[in-house]
Amino acid sequence: GGGGAMATRVNFENSPDVGVFSLLTNAYCLTALGASENFYSVFEAELAEHVPVVKVDVAGTRLVGRMCVGNKNGLLMPNSTSDQELMHVRNSLPDDVIVQRVDERLSALGNIISCNDYVAIAHPDMDRETEDIVADVLGVEVFRQSVGDQILVGSYAKFTNQGGLVHPRTSVEDMDELSQLLQVPLVAGTVNRGS
Repeated sequence: GGGGAMATRVNFENSPDVGVFSLLTNAYCLTALGASENFYSVFEAELAEHVPVVKVDVAGTRLVGRMCVGNKNGLLMPNSTSDQELMHVRNSLPDDVIVQRVDERLSALGNIISCNDYVAIAHPDMDRETEDIVADVLGVEVFRQSVGDQILVGSYAKFTNQGGLVHPRTSVEDMDELSQLLQVPLVAGTVNRGS
């Protein structure tokens, strides 16, 4: 549809770190299982007519956004994800979304990988096999890249197919380089009063 983008403010049980407790892509939305009904219902109200909104635990934690990385093509979950959690997610997502566990020692996948539906930037020390899986399952070109001097790229850069936000201390040079790489416009800024 040609509708404009909309934004809704939401807190997770008094924490504004929404990205830690949820993962939103163009094909699905995951929210933390232990989340208050209120948190979940905001996502459901805004998104349910467009994409499935799924409550999930990852390795027994609520840190969905920190532990997983995904896009419209696929979802990668850490090795610590239980079989039950994995099956629940597989059964809840559209059939064409590939869900796979990854044996990566840097297990907080959302901290070390940032992606849209076409490209991903990844922590320079990520395992080689993980890079191949990211390329394969998410259908993206993978660049090992730090954001300025920050190697936790998933924490310091978030981008969609339209544009992205990087850490406020990212230099103009780094931002230009990243923008060229990702082929989307980037701005430096903060969410959550700078954290």
